[in-house]
Amino acid sequence: MTIFKEKLDEENLTISEVKPLLQEVEAERAADEERELRYELARSIEHVNRFAVLDPEESRELVEELLEVEKVDEQTAFKITDLLPQDRNELRAVYAQQRYALSGDELDEILDIVAKYA
Repeated sequence: MTIFKEKLDEENLTISEVKPLLQEVEAERAADEERELRYELARSIEHVNRFAVLDPEESRELVEELLEVEKVDEQTAFKITDLLPQDRNELRAVYAQQRYALSGDELDEILDIVAKYA
């Protein structure tokens, strides 16, 4: 018999928004000596500490601004916000799985938006 868990809700978050949530979990685990920090959780905390560059508010503003661009969908906006690409090649890598390619002007428009926050 297989037991399935029901998905109640789903929400996209940037790395910067996840960082304070994981810090709370880490503090709770540190306060309780009987609960250890599992490997996956420790790696997640290490990852967000290393790669969360923006403040949570700034990262959400960047996502909202990217969503105003025609060829940026929600998933891509969050990925761009987490990665903060610096040049066309890095941005093209984000779009590598898409069924379309962006023109140079479209790439530059997105990079200009990212440059305001990076």
